[in-house]
Amino acid sequence: MLAFGESTAFISVLLPATIILLGIGGVIGASGIGFWAIWTAAALGAAMGGWASYWLGGHFHGALAHFWPLSRHPEMLVKSVAFFRKWGVGGVFLGRLVGPFGSVLPLAAGICNMPQIPFQIANIASALIWATWVLAPGALGIAWLK
Repeated sequence: MLAFGESTAFISVLLPATIILLGIGGVIGASGIGFWAIWTAAALGAAMGGWASYWLGGHFHGALAHFWPLSRHPEMLVKSVAFFRKWGVGGVFLGRLVGPFGSVLPLAAGICNMPQIPFQIANIASALIWATWVLAPGALGIAWLK
């Protein structure tokens, strides 16, 4: 649920999930809980959140600019659409991994009518890397300290 919230437009603003997941990685390392089950849940949650944002963008298009927080920061959607138009599928992939646009770029992809299959390939691949990125440092760091 944390990864889903972190990767879903509008929810991600309210939920500091990346920090919490970094801490969960530490708990995994300290407690001996299985890494792969939690990693799988985080990757699936992130991919589903990206897909939900893509769907919202494709369904509501420009009307999303009138909803908070985009209504207060309209440049975020404009910049995300411009970034997507410049970088395409690579932008969707990198967007999750870099900066605050991770949950907004799938909206932009939906708004720009990106085909479903290339979007999902970038979405799932970046979710797998993102889940590793947020969980592994804590899990491996604590295991290394032991």
